[in-house]
Amino acid sequence: MIISIASGKGGTGKTTIACSLALYLEDVQFLDCDVEEPNAHIFLKPKKNEVISIGMPIPEVDESKCSYCGKCAEVCEFNSIIVIKDKVLVFPELCHGCGACTYFCPDNAIKEVEREIGVIEKGISGRIDFSHGVLNVGEPMAPPLIRQVKRLIRDNKKRDVIIDASPGTSCPVVEAVNDSDFCILVTEPTPFGLNDLRLAVDMIKKLKIDFGVVINCDDIGDKEVENFCEVQNITILMTIPWDRRIAEAYSSGKPLLEALPEYKKNFSKMYEMITTGAISK
Repeated sequence: MIISIASGKGGTGKTTIACSLALYLEDVQFLDCDVEEPNAHIFLKPKKNEVISIGMPIPEVDESKCSYCGKCAEVCEFNSIIVIKDKVLVFPELCHGCGACTYFCPDNAIKEVEREIGVIEKGISGRIDFSHGVLNVGEPMAPPLIRQVKRLIRDNKKRDVIIDASPGTSCPVVEAVNDSDFCILVTEPTPFGLNDLRLAVDMIKKLKIDFGVVINCDDIGDKEVENFCEVQNITILMTIPWDRRIAEAYSSGKPLLEALPEYKKNFSKMYEMITTGAISK
């Protein structure tokens, strides 16, 4: 089963939930798809055993063959290639690697070359098969790297997969959670938390993925998130009270289940709800 963990905003405890669920399951594949700021490794502490360079194809123009007809610029939807009189300008950061310019060039003057956008680091943490993507600084597009990380998912029905997505509801999040069997949305009981939860719920519904909600720091805000879930018939999978011990464990890089093992029963109940289909529709 592929379980993704997402949140409408940052700082809700998404990675805490993802890492804790992985530690509860023990024999699991963990993919950190928050490639711009991956931090699950801080808590799971995997022993790194492989680094894979990830690139995407960009056009390279042989101007000795080019007639400067402008066809490449005409078909590029992203304005990543421009023809100015007798010069072709390529903007690699704008290129989506679609290959249209290469395909439509009448002079066969364009070929594709790989440009590294980041790396995938793989490792082992106990029985957890760990991988995360690390996007190069300055790279504007995370989805191509996220797609490569998700290709590591094993075709093994007996092993669960945990995907830690980035916060928000933008393209990287959609790419990370898409094709999940279930998504856990982590939120907090504040006006900001509710606003961004609404956006996340809309996103997940459009992707047609079953989901439930975890409310973190449940006792420091209001009850509007709970009211929203009740009205929308959304299952609350777990509530976690504000606890200084959790904050101290997080700040020292210690997983929740390691610091407070009594929470294991909470994750056991949540996992049972997810896998048995005991979720409001």
